[in-house]
Amino acid sequence: MNETDARKAICDACSKLYGKGLLVSAGGNVSIRTDDCVLITPSGRNKGSLSPENIVKISMDGKVIGNGKPSIEHRFHLAIYKRRNDTNAIVHCHPVYCTAIAVKGDKIRSDLTPEGVLLLGNVPLVPYHTPGSDDLVEEVAKIYRSSAALMENHGAITQGKTIEEACDRMEELEFQAHLQLIVGNNVSGLPRDEVYRLEKMR
Repeated sequence: MNETDARKAICDACSKLYGKGLLVSAGGNVSIRTDDCVLITPSGRNKGSLSPENIVKISMDGKVIGNGKPSIEHRFHLAIYKRRNDTNAIVHCHPVYCTAIAVKGDKIRSDLTPEGVLLLGNVPLVPYHTPGSDDLVEEVAKIYRSSAALMENHGAITQGKTIEEACDRMEELEFQAHLQLIVGNNVSGLPRDEVYRLEKMR
């Protein structure tokens, strides 16, 4: 994806996520890797009304190319990109049901429905650290293999080969969190052999 298309794709993704209540006000951030750089949402801006020129371009070592101030969380995006050659988009949101589970210190169960297994797999919980801190970057880097993760007292992260895949995973993650809060933790998930079959289909 070229830079022009990536800038527009980030704005479209933010508008979609904002419309679904997954992005709220200036919280969260969305990025796309293109060539040898990363395009990411700016710091302190409402994600529901961004335009392509608002998107900030940074190098893989975090230097701003051109104008703008990148999200304070840009370093954990870079940490994932440096470890995952197949990841080209990352979404970080504060969806209410995901965040509720993260505040409780619980983990999301992805074995309640087939879609949870197929789209999410195991969803780890990243321990709380101050946003933008070295400690948070280090903790996020540890879960780079996961398609989705919760962040304790903070929110959620998803990644994908495309921005569409990363957004779909965030939407599915919030659905699974909502479902889990409705049914509780004492329900049976899918049988282990079925989970195994679904995992082989990923």
